[in-house]
Amino acid sequence: MLRALLVLLALGFVLIGRVNSHQESGEWSCESGSEIRLESEFRPGLVTLDGHADDWEDIFSSEFPLLPALDPDDDKEYKAGKMTVKTVHDGRDVFFLLQVDGEYKYSKGENNNCPSVALMFQVGEDATYHDMGGCKEEPDSCTNKTCKGHEVDIMHFSIGNAIPGRLYGGNPIDNRDGNGGDRFGHLVDVYAWNPHCRHLDGIGPTGNDSSAQNDWKGAWWHSSFDGHSGFVEQDSPYASGNPKGTYYFEFSRPLRTTDRLQQDTQFTIGGTSKMAVAFWYPVDGKPWHGSGHYSINCDWVTVDISSDSSMLSRSSVSNSGSTASVFALLLSVVSLCASVFVGYRVLKPKGVPFTPMENL
Repeated sequence: MLRALLVLLALGFVLIGRVNSHQESGEWSCESGSEIRLESEFRPGLVTLDGHADDWEDIFSSEFPLLPALDPDDDKEYKAGKMTVKTVHDGRDVFFLLQVDGEYKYSKGENNNCPSVALMFQVGEDATYHDMGGCKEEPDSCTNKTCKGHEVDIMHFSIGNAIPGRLYGGNPIDNRDGNGGDRFGHLVDVYAWNPHCRHLDGIGPTGNDSSAQNDWKGAWWHSSFDGHSGFVEQDSPYASGNPKGTYYFEFSRPLRTTDRLQQDTQFTIGGTSKMAVAFWYPVDGKPWHGSGHYSINCDWVTVDISSDSSMLSRSSVSNSGSTASVFALLLSVVSLCASVFVGYRVLKPKGVPFTPMENL
């Protein structure tokens, strides 16, 4: 009974966002220019998922201005600075780092008074960035059949109950219940067809499926914190006042998941994925609301999941070296045979023809 209640509470949070989400004014327009791409490099054994950015220093980064998602005008850009996005993979998991400047804001238990971030990925071929998948159905008619092809995969992290440097997301308790919730830190795994039709993985309008789980893990940090020592809940609010600094959000997820419901994006080494990044912040001390987020672009950003180019280079060099070695050996054998033959011809005794005496 208690588990069912917790699931309903988690679902309620997702459903509450429908009330005030994406109330646009005027016709949507997007001028994103040329296609924007990110490269997820193959860097095994590099990243520790702890919210710290030290191990990302040598990774290529891309900077994006943060514009309001529903009204992407330059004059409404997030004032504190651009967002830096980095990504790598190790052949099993893919990792993302988001960093953005901002005064430290934290109110325990009040997600809307703390910064929040989300990653969104295209799943269905017809899923658009705008309108979170773009299915035209209403909340009472959107299903996996009526909105087929418009699925998007969303990871949303609200830090109001998350301790800095601690790991949140998928955990045995929520995954045992077969959904994408996170009752401890609200790093949830969600799918959607449009802003009004979004659910925790495994929970849907026509019934639930216990095979789902939260595949994401993540942590956060702020540069104003002293040292790298571990915090506990009693240390909240973890910093004094509202010092300026940089927020770090670090996430990981397996490249491939066991999803069979078309709710997770699947990454392929050597392939591409479509991604969007959202950022919420209590500007001027005012709580943010669901549709009041910033975005790094007004359309999908392409992510290239790179193969191990260095290994390919080493393999190419190795193959070239092996071919050269074989050729050199063959040449040596031929040279040796030629030397033996020439030596034999030179050292071979020259016979004198026998002439009988009677012929002299």
